[in-house]
Amino acid sequence: MTITLDHPEKKRGHMISSWTEETSRAALEQGDIETCSFLHVHADKVEQVRSLLPDEETLNRLSDLFRVFGDGTRIRILYVLFEQEVCVCDIANLLGMTQSAVSHQLRVLKSARLIRSRRDGKTIYYSLSDDHVRTLLSQGTEHISEENA
Repeated sequence: MTITLDHPEKKRGHMISSWTEETSRAALEQGDIETCSFLHVHADKVEQVRSLLPDEETLNRLSDLFRVFGDGTRIRILYVLFEQEVCVCDIANLLGMTQSAVSHQLRVLKSARLIRSRRDGKTIYYSLSDDHVRTLLSQGTEHISEENA
């Protein structure tokens, strides 16, 4: 029997996760998933949290934003821009990629409003769009560093 986790993304035509009953049982047995030993819904907490949750559109937009961070090449480009404003040629050289491949990823990052560009003569320079992006990268790096400690 296959159990599909219900998730807003599923409604948008994406399958988020699919677990078999055996996978779930194995995860429980290994202690990977902690569960309550009995079913009791804390209605007051549920209602309090429900009232604080962002609306569905906000959650979907946030999901789309984090999906952009799910590509290693885009993360590498963001880290280049974390350090310095540079042009496509510089990014391609630093990452050992073609300018075309870099341009494609820059379009994705720009459409997600994670980077911005400015023209100086014939050259277009790219940089992080604001300090929020810098903070996301810094916090993410700090978080994964803690996992290794």
